[in-house]
Amino acid sequence: MTELSTLLAQAGNRRDANRAVSLPLTLSSNYRHESLEEARAFDLAKGYTYSRLATPTRRVLEETLAAMEGGTRAFATSSGMAAIQLALSILKPGDELVALDDLYGGDFRYFDYLKEHAGISVRTWDGQRIADLVAQLTPRTRLVWLETPSNPLMKTVAIAAVAQAVHAAQPAVLLAVDNTFLTPVYQQPLRLGADLVVHSATKYLSGHNDLLGGVLVVADPQLAAAYENYALTTGDTLASFDSWLLLRSLKTLPVRMKQHTAGARALVERLKDLPAVTGVRYPPGVGGMISFTLQSEAQVTRLLDHLQLITFAESLGGVESLITIPYYQTHADIPAEDRKRRGITPCLLRLSVGLEDPNDLFADLRQALAAKGK
Repeated sequence: MTELSTLLAQAGNRRDANRAVSLPLTLSSNYRHESLEEARAFDLAKGYTYSRLATPTRRVLEETLAAMEGGTRAFATSSGMAAIQLALSILKPGDELVALDDLYGGDFRYFDYLKEHAGISVRTWDGQRIADLVAQLTPRTRLVWLETPSNPLMKTVAIAAVAQAVHAAQPAVLLAVDNTFLTPVYQQPLRLGADLVVHSATKYLSGHNDLLGGVLVVADPQLAAAYENYALTTGDTLASFDSWLLLRSLKTLPVRMKQHTAGARALVERLKDLPAVTGVRYPPGVGGMISFTLQSEAQVTRLLDHLQLITFAESLGGVESLITIPYYQTHADIPAEDRKRRGITPCLLRLSVGLEDPNDLFADLRQALAAKGK
């Protein structure tokens, strides 16, 4: 198998008829048929007719995404939530979904929609004993949904062990894993037994806080065909320009992830020395995502009001460090009691460590916590 760094660095090379090293951007919305005979014999898998169905740029991107996750087919969508919607499109009224109890807040918002409007039952699992997860499976269960490490509490789940247990208990149940935080550089769920992988490509895959996108990668060809039919019908696909920009960004993904990791590791050790910090979560030991808690809401306010380098903004995975308070931002739609019960409190902060020098990031956190007044 070609190493991931080589696969991504070479993405798009040797694909252009004019021998361009960097894959050219194709912006046409439609493509000419040479004749009626050619149109009647048209094969979408080989050619192009309308950009909602396929474009040269998006096709190369999707082939690259499938290869890097070890899947048979990848779908590039207009946002991370669009990828989640596509992944869950196989659910029918009466089906059951079992999900980890700590996920991106938008997942739970969409789960609520499915319960109310599609007759889908949703249960949660705390991520502890796999036997408890298996006990929740019934003949109506269609899908198990994980995110590891989770957002924002950084829970980790052994994907291979879950996949083995779930498939042994209920072979028809699919296992989906959100791999946004670790990316294929550090985790490849399909190779560990998962059936589906999703990403918010807005985050680490693009890595520059400048595009919106999502990814679904599928292991089974028959399942991929079902998703393809839905994707072509609904048309929630990634535009050619964003596909080109994402493909270009993927070329530096392994290098960026190593630097994110180096910065996060250095920062974690120093965060523990701040008196205001009561807990730090960085269980994978890789990647750029850290969650930490402060002693009081007043300290949270002081920190967020006085940061000079780290940006107080939603999202993650970019070259610029971003800090978020999930209680009021990404997970605000979850009832307050549920948030606090799960550990998502007003004192919990999520930090996406960018590519800045970790000494500068630590200095910014320290000065913000020590600031006086406005």
